[in-house]
Amino acid sequence: MNAFVPQNAVVWAEIPVTDMDRAKAFYATVLQNELTEQNDGPNPMAVFAAGDKEAIAGHLYPGKPAAHGTGNTIHLAVAAPLEAALERVTASGGSVISPVIAIPAGRFAYCLDPDGNSIGLFSS
Repeated sequence: MNAFVPQNAVVWAEIPVTDMDRAKAFYATVLQNELTEQNDGPNPMAVFAAGDKEAIAGHLYPGKPAAHGTGNTIHLAVAAPLEAALERVTASGGSVISPVIAIPAGRFAYCLDPDGNSIGLFSS
């Protein structure tokens, strides 16, 4: 059997939210990344800005999040310093649930958005 090895193992991320306006405000503030509304697919969505069309990105959509803190974790890029982004999490209604963790590629921390979705904020 030939193994399929894609350029990127992750190709897209979807985050279900119960209040689209609240979620857009939270993510735009925390990530300092303006989301673009798109209503041309099966669901309305707010898409994260990315470097170019080939970049891996994702979106928010109206949906049912997993139980508080139990779903998959999506790691999202933030500008340094990471600590400033973590302050924006709590100021915007989310919670920081881990200390900052250093890895060879950079630093990250686990957080929950206002819907309880698990996210990691990463800064290189």
